[in-house]
Amino acid sequence: MTEYGIHASHEQIPPGALLDAMIAAERAGFDAAMCSDHFSPWSSRQGQSGFAWSWLGAALQATNLSFGVVNAPGQRYHPAIVAQAIGTLASMFPGRFWAALGSGEFSNEHITGAKWPRKEVRNARLRESVDVIRDLLDGQEVSRDGLITVDRARLWTRPEVTPPLIGAAISTATAAWCAEWADGLVTVNAPEEHLRAMIAAYRGAGGRGPVCLQVHLSWAGSQQEAETIAHDQWRGNIFVPPVCWDLATAEEFDVVSEHVTVEQVAKVVNISADLERHVEWLRGYAALGFDRIYLHHVGQDLGPFVEAFGAKVLPALR
Repeated sequence: MTEYGIHASHEQIPPGALLDAMIAAERAGFDAAMCSDHFSPWSSRQGQSGFAWSWLGAALQATNLSFGVVNAPGQRYHPAIVAQAIGTLASMFPGRFWAALGSGEFSNEHITGAKWPRKEVRNARLRESVDVIRDLLDGQEVSRDGLITVDRARLWTRPEVTPPLIGAAISTATAAWCAEWADGLVTVNAPEEHLRAMIAAYRGAGGRGPVCLQVHLSWAGSQQEAETIAHDQWRGNIFVPPVCWDLATAEEFDVVSEHVTVEQVAKVVNISADLERHVEWLRGYAALGFDRIYLHHVGQDLGPFVEAFGAKVLPALR
């Protein structure tokens, strides 16, 4: 049976309010949670960017939900530090934590001042980072002299069971590549044909573990309000690669999205005031074969969303 979780967007909501929302989500019947890991929001209107790793410790302690995080090792984070963070959380909260690893976006990674590599180099760097993280979690002493440099690193605090390292992908080529190394796949909502192809690419290449979907949605008491929320908060997120990978600041995203329409946003966000329509969308995703679906209401007030979906949507899906 498909699990339905909630997505915690650090770019949009202060960490204290986001923690309160996760506590409320568990009480409302959500099965699990995942969160972003950004240094910068996508828009100045979003206006937040709490540190995911310290927040995760609080969220795991405050709830009984499982949590995942989408992380980009290799530039802003050295993979040895990512391995240490994963190892610590997984040892404190066995069986309740996973990490999805991707090649990252310039808006977060430029802060180090290092060169932003070409996509193929970023993928190679990610692959090296995954190997470093796995070897450290396996208890090895690690040294490397490649795209990633490591000198005699060893994790002294490790979990008894290594948590899943999931691949983050939005293209079928990346999904197939993730099958080489990942313990599962996570992607974002897209047209049904593309999502079906994503699953087929991952499974067809031998991909193991769960396939997970993060669904961007906007719900409110009226259609106009739902549209206003989505347009205000998510219009900077409609752009396909390489634009979304290569812009540097929230202000740049605001400039390029200045003339984006609600109709354009609706291509990447499920916008409706009708809870039954959201049930239909989510049933459709589950029918494609997704094992876990994480709901991301793109508004900044999660309270009404959690209450409504907990009362009406989740029971209908089950």
